[in-house]
Amino acid sequence: MASLVRMPEVAASATSAVLLAWNKQVGEAVAVGDVLAEIESDKAVVEYTAEEAGTIGHLFLAAGAEAEVGAPIAILLAPGETAAEVAALVASLGAEGVAQAAAPAGAVDAPAAASAPVSQSTARVFASPLARRLARERGIDLSGVSGSGPRGRIVKRDLDAMKPVPAAAVAAAASPAGESAYREIPHSGMRRTIARRLSESKATIPHFYLSVDCRVDRLLALRGEFNASAPRKVSINDFIVRAVALALREVPEANVAWTDTALRQFAHADIAIAVATDEGLITPIVRAADTKSVSAISAEIADLAERARAGRLKPSEYQGGSFSVSNLGMYGVDEFAAIVNPPQAAILAVGAVQQKPVVENGALACGSVLRCTLSVDHRAIDGALAGRWLAEFRRVLEAPLSLLSVA
Repeated sequence: MASLVRMPEVAASATSAVLLAWNKQVGEAVAVGDVLAEIESDKAVVEYTAEEAGTIGHLFLAAGAEAEVGAPIAILLAPGETAAEVAALVASLGAEGVAQAAAPAGAVDAPAAASAPVSQSTARVFASPLARRLARERGIDLSGVSGSGPRGRIVKRDLDAMKPVPAAAVAAAASPAGESAYREIPHSGMRRTIARRLSESKATIPHFYLSVDCRVDRLLALRGEFNASAPRKVSINDFIVRAVALALREVPEANVAWTDTALRQFAHADIAIAVATDEGLITPIVRAADTKSVSAISAEIADLAERARAGRLKPSEYQGGSFSVSNLGMYGVDEFAAIVNPPQAAILAVGAVQQKPVVENGALACGSVLRCTLSVDHRAIDGALAGRWLAEFRRVLEAPLSLLSVA
């Protein structure tokens, strides 16, 4: 029996999504687990896989179109069914249901349609969500663009190198008072989501902040020795994530989240890492970082960051988490205070390693110092508990040999 394929909820609380590309065309056979389409959420591109086998009989959406979650996007035919079943199923939707599905993108007329060639414009193109949005705004056919991103993925700079942004997408104007010209860049779905979540966080979560200076001379020396013989180089941030995880294991009362009915305490340290992308900030998660080595954490962060910038993370890879780390040290930032990433209760902001005067055994010396600031949800974590966790984090970071153990 013919069945409807509906727009999935690719992200928590999402009300709509964009169908970026079809991987199956009208007349093509579909097996369970085949990738039907690429769906763009507010933060990533998700591959939508088939839950039933059959043949594509009708596509309601063209590539690049948006539809509400739950709206029909395709019809899947059982063996032996033809266009008559497609027509009957479309008719059963009623006018409202068909309207929700937008303009039809094609229907099967006969089983022979499976042999119809797929046009270049509907072939699968690898591009970041931002690049796809800009291409739609600028009228650029991505099938003719060469990508310079990871694995040949098309990114924003590839489109910027092609042609100027049209006036329809970016408006420039000068005010009557003689102010400087400006341009307006439309908000992406991801940027709107970031703005909403951060506004809600600052408005509803009672933040407080604690800062600490960590001596990292021994950590830097250990990293140098480690990288001299290890097949994969690790960063200071990899050690920091490991130290955060171990501190949460030692002070489990801080590994919590606030809910309206209870305080949720997590069994493992699932650390979200702030990653900057073309469209904004996203926080992929290293699950159970307290059980992983520094090398494993380093490899996982590199993989997650690469796929985050390419818009290829699954929702399960950036939703949830028990604690966040945001590091701006690579930009030379001394210190900063981050905004708590709900539903988590804390985030650690990490600055750059600096050479500073320190006192050792009553004498003045020069030491490597790392400034870290903990932002905390006061509903879930009190000041004394936050101070205890921060002290444990500093202790681990300043005695870094324990970071190499996974026991």
